[in-house]
Amino acid sequence: MDVAEFEALMLPVLVGGLVLFMAFIVYDLAKKSNAGKWGTFVLFGALGLGVLGFLIKTVLVEFVL
Repeated sequence: MDVAEFEALMLPVLVGGLVLFMAFIVYDLAKKSNAGKWGTFVLFGALGLGVLGFLIKTVLVEFVL
């Protein structure tokens, strides 16, 4: 396995781990600030849009280029 294959394999794995860690941080923030159901939904919605943007970029790069 060369460096390019290793990087191609580890990018989604490590970004996925980062997303899960950010989800934990957002959940903890919502819980500690008593955000309620709507506030928690908004916080996770903002995180979800960022993740969605990363996924769309990944799909576009794979299929367009």
